[in-house]
Amino acid sequence: MEMITSLQNAKVKRWASYQKKKDRDKDGRFLVEGEHLIEEAKRAGILETVITDDETYACYDNMVLVTLAIMKKLSQNVSSVHLIGVCRKMKQADIKGSRILILDGIQDPGNLGTLIRTAVSFSFDCVVISEETADLYNDKTIRSTQGAMFHIPVIRTGLIKVITSLQKEGVVCIATSLQESKTIKEIPSCERMAFVLGNEGQGVHPEIQTLCNERLRIEMHGFESLNVAVAGGIVMYSYRKD
Repeated sequence: MEMITSLQNAKVKRWASYQKKKDRDKDGRFLVEGEHLIEEAKRAGILETVITDDETYACYDNMVLVTLAIMKKLSQNVSSVHLIGVCRKMKQADIKGSRILILDGIQDPGNLGTLIRTAVSFSFDCVVISEETADLYNDKTIRSTQGAMFHIPVIRTGLIKVITSLQKEGVVCIATSLQESKTIKEIPSCERMAFVLGNEGQGVHPEIQTLCNERLRIEMHGFESLNVAVAGGIVMYSYRKD
């Protein structure tokens, strides 16, 4: 097992740089923390290196033993972790399936991660995220998915082109909106559906709402709207595949 003790080591500096999006994008690499996420990344076939400060974890190929100081430099977790994985970014997949989640400008990484995890839980086939949506490989996003991001294609692309293409293929596209919208009871489930959830403050862009086949709202009392991850959970549960 390779051992590194210097904070100035070139590998350590490169791994630490993956805390920044521009360096993750440049190298096509990102970090995961903890045994569970490392196991999920290994099963997905994208795990390259495992970094640890505890020799008792010598159960992975290509392990590197480092000092506690290096682990603290690399970790973004508030509690101590003893395993950090260096992973390759996943390849962009095709947009297909009978249940598709589309995210328009979601800003909070925790919301993004929770929505991805919920999409997997309710058997959605893929998640499409706009260019303005939070980074999939942000540490908070990764932790919020609890490994679900390794079980569903997540595609970052322009939404207008995607929605137009899906509609040509017979997919009913539905935007969540409080204006001129129908309730869940008023929009029946059908074979192929895509649901657009919008930015936490502004909602779905008006041009995307106009483009969609329907607008959907969740009936509620006392408040006008819900947290986007909560709303997404309700919508995905309501229209999950039989």
